[in-house]
Amino acid sequence: MGQLSSLHHFLFLLFLFSLCWGQRTNQDTGRPSCNRCDRRLSCDCSRGGFTRVPMVTDRALTLDLSFNNITEVTDVDLTGHEQLRALSLHGNRLVVIDPSAFNSLWSLEELDLSDNQLTALDPRWFSKLGALQQLNLLNNPYSCIGSAPVFDGLVRLRRLAFGGPALREIQRGALSGVSQLEELTVHANNLTRYESGALAYVWPLGRVTLSLHGPFLTDRALASSVLADVSYPETPMVLEDLYLIGNESVKPFYETAKRRVRYITFRNLFISDETIVRLLVVVNGVPVISFIVDNVTLTGEGRWERANWTDHRAVDEFVVRNVVVLDVFKFVSFLQLQFLLQYPRKVSVINSKAFVLPCPTSSLLMNLQYFDLSDNLLTDMTLTETLCNGNGTLKDLRVLNVSGNALKSLSTVSRLVTKLRKLTHLDISRTDYSFMPQSCPWPSTLRHLNISGAKLTTVTPCLPTTLEVLDLSNNDLKDFTVALPSLRELHLSGNKFLRLPPGNLFLNLQALTIQSNTLNMFDRSDLQSYKRLSNLQAGQNKFVCSCDFVAFLQSTIKGDGDVQLTDGEESYVCDSPLYLQGEQVGQVHLSVVVCHRVLFVSVSCGVALFVGVLLCILLWRLHAFWYIKMTWAWLKAKHSSRRRQRLRDDPSSDALLTFDAFVSYSERDEHHLFSGSCSHSEAGENSMNPRPLQPLTLCLHKRDFLPGQWIVDNIMSAMERSRRTVFILSENFVQSDWCRYELDFSHFWLFDGDAGGDPAILILLEPLSKDDIPKRFCKLRKLMSSTTYLEWPKRRREGRTTRLKQTQ
Repeated sequence: MGQLSSLHHFLFLLFLFSLCWGQRTNQDTGRPSCNRCDRRLSCDCSRGGFTRVPMVTDRALTLDLSFNNITEVTDVDLTGHEQLRALSLHGNRLVVIDPSAFNSLWSLEELDLSDNQLTALDPRWFSKLGALQQLNLLNNPYSCIGSAPVFDGLVRLRRLAFGGPALREIQRGALSGVSQLEELTVHANNLTRYESGALAYVWPLGRVTLSLHGPFLTDRALASSVLADVSYPETPMVLEDLYLIGNESVKPFYETAKRRVRYITFRNLFISDETIVRLLVVVNGVPVISFIVDNVTLTGEGRWERANWTDHRAVDEFVVRNVVVLDVFKFVSFLQLQFLLQYPRKVSVINSKAFVLPCPTSSLLMNLQYFDLSDNLLTDMTLTETLCNGNGTLKDLRVLNVSGNALKSLSTVSRLVTKLRKLTHLDISRTDYSFMPQSCPWPSTLRHLNISGAKLTTVTPCLPTTLEVLDLSNNDLKDFTVALPSLRELHLSGNKFLRLPPGNLFLNLQALTIQSNTLNMFDRSDLQSYKRLSNLQAGQNKFVCSCDFVAFLQSTIKGDGDVQLTDGEESYVCDSPLYLQGEQVGQVHLSVVVCHRVLFVSVSCGVALFVGVLLCILLWRLHAFWYIKMTWAWLKAKHSSRRRQRLRDDPSSDALLTFDAFVSYSERDEHHLFSGSCSHSEAGENSMNPRPLQPLTLCLHKRDFLPGQWIVDNIMSAMERSRRTVFILSENFVQSDWCRYELDFSHFWLFDGDAGGDPAILILLEPLSKDDIPKRFCKLRKLMSSTTYLEWPKRRREGRTTRLKQTQ
């Protein structure tokens, strides 16, 4: 009974296990699968239209499920992914996440749940994610954070982003459990309640980004509390989506000034002249090192001279990018910024519609080292004013960027920078330069020059020989003949080069970029002319995939040689021949016929000659030539058969029949056949007729064939002029060439059903079976088996007559 009970228990457990396994299997079977994983085990399942978490390999390290239609993550969707390092569910429609959905992701370091429909944050989601370092919860419709210790236990968390349009309240325990962060992002544009100290738990704090549009407009005390909790001298602060109009709007910045914040960035800022002046007064004397304004809309006329008394000598970096001036016709440009620009070492005014910046006076010599005026409205004339007419006032300038301006004269810019004795980097790309003079003055310190995106068609010795890096991409250049012995990097992409520049011009060149040209091919000798070249980017050209080029490039891709192709194998694609167009050079396999054409033709001709000789020998051995010759004779006999038949049927044609019989025999059998010379018919008649009847006129080949005429024509003529044809068959007859000719033609003429129908007379001089007859005389062999023939007497002296024999 005990054993029976144990058996029942075992069967019951087995049943439960199979039931659970079946449910699990059915559940997994209903899930879609995603097979878009690369060799690095990174699975990109984004934008796949999935409504559930798809099944992927459990060895995946990263899984991107962004921009799908997933609404729920169950407890089994991510089971088995213990090795997963990064998971993105950004841009889905997540409403429900099971509390244990992420429990198996022990190794997860990055989790993105932004832009979903999560109305509340459950601390149980993150309870097992002890390795998590980056968490993004932005733009979900939760309204409060901090009511529960959501991030408690995430001791390794370093980057945290939360908030969105629905966030209304941040409570004191919001960041409980988070000890330090490298970056904190809070989107709280509609924040209405903030408990002081809620964000103050984190220290050290590497960088903080705050979106506080609503609080700065309606509740500046709340904004001040938030800024007070995250303001530290060495923590860069980024403030987004601010609308600063009037003196009251800058009051929260007293908190940052009080805590001596040194790095301030404004992004998406709307500000007036009055507010700018007030803000400069607020931060007067504060050691602000970096002041960056990105995407700013200015309302006013740019009159900020009322703040020129303020002290901002600590500013080291001043950046203004993407400026929109509402009343551009009343704006006085950036001339009023002179009091600010006298201190920073790095000044950038980018895409700000600036057409001129003031040259500093002699009493306010600028200590600029980095000057970026790209994407503005500068011309050659206004650049002359900005660079102080090239008098060397900007004596410490090392980097100058005036790209994306309407500059036309290369000689003008070279003159303006000649006296900048410390200038090392010059960017004059995306300008209207179309001509390069033969000579240009440059500072001896210039090492990096960028003239890409211009309209240059030739390169002249105007280029400074001290250059180490030169960028001439996206011009109209076809060749390069200027020697630059110090050059280490050369960028020539987007031009019209047909071949690589001569390597002997660049003794120290280490990196060459020549993509998207009209380059057809290059070989090992081209690269060997560059003594120190190690990196080459020559993809996206119109390559002619010849055998030599394909073999060379494939060996280079494999790493054979000193030069490495750093732009990837997929960049090298065949443009011709047509049947290889679009194929990657590294994947092309050319046949021996294409690559060794001369050798192939030579070998083919040799083989063809050998085969031809062999075939001729074989045909000769198989008597094929005889078949061809006899076919021609047969055709000729066919052509004349009707005429011969008419002659036979016409009684008056007897006069045309010269002979009674045409005798075909072997010369070796003459002593059996004729008692005398073969030159007289009578002798033949007497010899061949033991009882002479009426004298017969015989046609003998030795006597009656016309000399010099083709043997077949003689046979045809003899047969046409004879009433009968007599064959004296013997071993000698079969082996005789002359007899073979006569018999060959007779095989077509006499034994053909349409050739006249006159039977031949067969006489066996000696016993001879049909097997002794050559197989090619198939009709003769058949005739011997079915037709009466004569046998020559065995003993001629006895005078015994021949007997008739019927062969069955």
